[in-house]
Amino acid sequence: MQAKIHTIAFRGVDTIPVDVQVHLSNGLPSMAIVGLGDKAVAESKERVRAALSSMGLAMPPKRIAINLAPADLLKEGSHFDLPIALGLMLAMGVLPQDSLDEFIVLGELGLDGSIAGVGGVLSAALGAATHHMGLICPSSCGNEASWAGPISIIAAPSLVALVNHIRGEQVLTPPEASTAAPPVSYPDMRDLTGQYTARRAIEIAAAGGHNLLMIGPPGAGKSMLAARLPGLLPPLSAAEALEVTMIHSVAGKLEDGNLILNRPFRDPHHSASVAALVGGGARANPGEVSLAHGGVLFLDELAEWPRAHLDSLRQTIETGKAVVSRANHHITYPARFQLIAAMNPCRCGYLGDPERACTRAPLCGRQYQSRLSGPMLDRFDMLIEVPEVPVHLLTRPSENEDSATVSARISDARKMAVMRPAQGENLANAQLTPEMIETIIPLEDKTMALIHDAAEKQGLSARGFHRVLRVARTIADLAGAETLGQDHLAEALQYRRLPSES
Repeated sequence: MQAKIHTIAFRGVDTIPVDVQVHLSNGLPSMAIVGLGDKAVAESKERVRAALSSMGLAMPPKRIAINLAPADLLKEGSHFDLPIALGLMLAMGVLPQDSLDEFIVLGELGLDGSIAGVGGVLSAALGAATHHMGLICPSSCGNEASWAGPISIIAAPSLVALVNHIRGEQVLTPPEASTAAPPVSYPDMRDLTGQYTARRAIEIAAAGGHNLLMIGPPGAGKSMLAARLPGLLPPLSAAEALEVTMIHSVAGKLEDGNLILNRPFRDPHHSASVAALVGGGARANPGEVSLAHGGVLFLDELAEWPRAHLDSLRQTIETGKAVVSRANHHITYPARFQLIAAMNPCRCGYLGDPERACTRAPLCGRQYQSRLSGPMLDRFDMLIEVPEVPVHLLTRPSENEDSATVSARISDARKMAVMRPAQGENLANAQLTPEMIETIIPLEDKTMALIHDAAEKQGLSARGFHRVLRVARTIADLAGAETLGQDHLAEALQYRRLPSES
């Protein structure tokens, strides 16, 4: 007696088809699961045994062999519980042999026969749709699976309910796509006092998707500026929302199966490990860079981060992908994020203040800033100084623009960018390739002379040269200018200098 159930294994946000093959034969009663499963898969037989017992079924007194094919593919996770249990019931004759041929199955079993939610259901549903199959999943994940489109979905709360539905003794209501997650209330730009240069830089960064490094003393408002950036960005497109939701689903961080429409904002502490930042661990889970995909990754106290951690971001920033390579894994996660970072100018934080700076200034500032490698600094499109706000400004009524006003200008600038045929839809200025730059940003002779002179004086690399042009294009977009002027380029060049270079 034998049976086969279709399920999947995860490789990043992608899925690989896996067949659960069950074979019952004469011999001493035993149960073996083979096919390169991890510890969670090995423990599955105890959960399956208890779940079947809870519904009045005893394991057959036979030799039970369960193979997860392909056998050379590593299988991880508890979502193999449900396909194993259903495969056993097919082999035992509890369910009709052909009743599950058109379904992909995943779910974790409780000892009482309940079916618990698992991560990655949205990816599994998309995989099922690709192969023109249905999906059987936990009821808590049914809404999430519904975002994959018009496929047949059976979302069951328990093994008993699922068996009764398959046998036609009970009807489980098909799940419906839940409403999107409620809008996030972001802090308002009006709350910021002073910092006009920094406000301008944040607006440019938001309009073009540029990476920004803010350097200033403690309490200057760097973290407040970063926290307000997501509220200035446009909402995710439908394709972006599905991809972001899929990443959070695989990571097990999707709440209530809601589609994520708000751009993520991730702010890990500088004590985070490389695996937590870039991705990895026992199961090669997505890291903060992937959870920030489509949104903002904010690194506070940048100079306190270990250099190895920051240098591990360099390739990810350029490619928009996080590659996790291990002995048993080689997985690629999407990681196209906007990097915003903040740091103090020196260890004491008051470099340039004659009353509070330490006695080692300015040497301490150069040493502190040298913790960041040159290649890492080159990944920032903009580097600005955020000075301390004078006390007398704090007592004045705020006359600054609110986030809605700034966001409207940013929206107009982004619309102007995507209307350029050579740029393409949903491509921010920060993502322009050198080939696109030559087409989109033609330079007049005077402007060309200015950028060449500045590149020589500031020692711009080829990467830095292109980043200046991208920022200048964004500044021109905010001004509604079709061509790039000298004033746009001059302002962009001001955002490529460290405070110590001023």
